[in-house]
Amino acid sequence: MSPDIPLVSLQGIKVNKSELIDAIALKQSHLQLKDVELAVRCIIEGMNVSLSSGDRIEIRGFGSFSLHNRPERMGRNPKTGEPVALGAKHVPHFKPGKEMRERVNVSSSEYQILD
Repeated sequence: MSPDIPLVSLQGIKVNKSELIDAIALKQSHLQLKDVELAVRCIIEGMNVSLSSGDRIEIRGFGSFSLHNRPERMGRNPKTGEPVALGAKHVPHFKPGKEMRERVNVSSSEYQILD
């Protein structure tokens, strides 16, 4: 399949997981909704398990997911302004791949980017 023809077009639409499942099932009519739902849920669960274990996930042409360490620091209570100690934590990080960056830069000149 050509990379220029998307399997599912979500242009201009913000989607949650169930809307993504519906969009894929609609476009891929040979697949049953329950099979699409299972596939999407398995992929997301697998990614969650991998990141929880500290593993890095790389999807060529799309990007990579990893964990970044945030060291402990002093923050402020926004209401009172009092200093608050914040512990160290790991946060998920996404880095888009080269192909995605290029496609986004080309399409950003053609379409209105929604926030």
